[in-house]
Amino acid sequence: MFIVLFGCFVCQMGLGAGYVFSATLKHIVAEFDWSRAAFSASSAPLLAAMGLSAPLLGALAERIGARAVLTGSALALGLSLGLFSRMEELWQFYATSVLFGIGLTGVGDVIVGAVAAQWAVARRGVVLATVYLGSNVGGGIVPIAADRMAAVESWRYALEGLGLAVIVIIVPIALFAVRERDDEELDTEPLRPIQGVAGDVRAAGGPDDLDLHEAIRTPTFWILAAVLFTFYFYYLAVNQHLVAFLSDSGFSDARAAAGLSFAVALGVFGKLGMGLLADRLAIKRVALANFAVLALASIALLGAATPGVLTVFLIAHGLATAAENVVMPLLVADSFGVTHMAKIYGALMMTLFPGGVLGPIFAGLAFDTLGDYRVAFVAFAIMNTLGLLALTRVRCERKEVRSWT
Repeated sequence: MFIVLFGCFVCQMGLGAGYVFSATLKHIVAEFDWSRAAFSASSAPLLAAMGLSAPLLGALAERIGARAVLTGSALALGLSLGLFSRMEELWQFYATSVLFGIGLTGVGDVIVGAVAAQWAVARRGVVLATVYLGSNVGGGIVPIAADRMAAVESWRYALEGLGLAVIVIIVPIALFAVRERDDEELDTEPLRPIQGVAGDVRAAGGPDDLDLHEAIRTPTFWILAAVLFTFYFYYLAVNQHLVAFLSDSGFSDARAAAGLSFAVALGVFGKLGMGLLADRLAIKRVALANFAVLALASIALLGAATPGVLTVFLIAHGLATAAENVVMPLLVADSFGVTHMAKIYGALMMTLFPGGVLGPIFAGLAFDTLGDYRVAFVAFAIMNTLGLLALTRVRCERKEVRSWT
């Protein structure tokens, strides 16, 4: 089991590649004389690929196995970074973003979480949190590594080097370490309840679990979709523009990149902390606490040009955005059951496309039009507060369990 979970952890490290453009944005824009809004528009094909491929890759994993999907996705991720390093035109940036998005999705939460959940008979919160820490480790390394390689050589060298690292490290580990539990292993493992959730949620699922068609007819599904939309609208915009914003505010490029890496690295504590809480408390309460911290971060972002407020923002943002990766899958499992979790969560992840596209473009347009990000930051604070309020209306929708205890 530990080898499999380690393999899942390493695959999650591949998500760190998503932070590479935070450190290279100014270098690329300066070389090609692109506007920041045009650069941010790359999120459209990227997130379209991610949102649309999530349910498809989830279904493919059920058909041919998660190992094959993870291995192929890691290979696509490494190759796309290599292609980015050779781009000369904006359309090439957009086109390669499609392959990049498929690669990120394939090594991301849906597939890795489904594999890890098969092995987590008890204490699912801690298991998922530990596996998902891989994205924080990767995200903590990539901005600093990309910034240093770009400073020493060029942004092309940085992208090429990171792509090679993905192919050399992640691809073979995905191929040889990850595997799903077979039917005999599932049958011989005793079923034990998962703590911190409504009722008796079991690793192998149960007759009260909802399928995707039943889930989409519930108000909880659409509330979660709306909350995820606001989350991605804020989260991906901040990830893409934070280093540039801090640099514009007077911080050095190195310190700005280090600030992003610091926030990402803090996610280790956010994920573990929320994972531990989720195994002890009702997951709805844990989710509300996490999104309250997220709302605090978006408010602190308004004053993040000040070093003291910046520290508050980085801590709150790093903890809350990382913990969302743990909290949301657990909330989905508790609301609808685990039997069809991959398909339901994959469908919810389609909100990544509109939210993740509109957020970065909106922030880029705000800067290009007004010369700063303040209007965008105010919108983020309002939307995250409304998302927190909406989350209070979420309930357990499993057929025989209709309220949290």
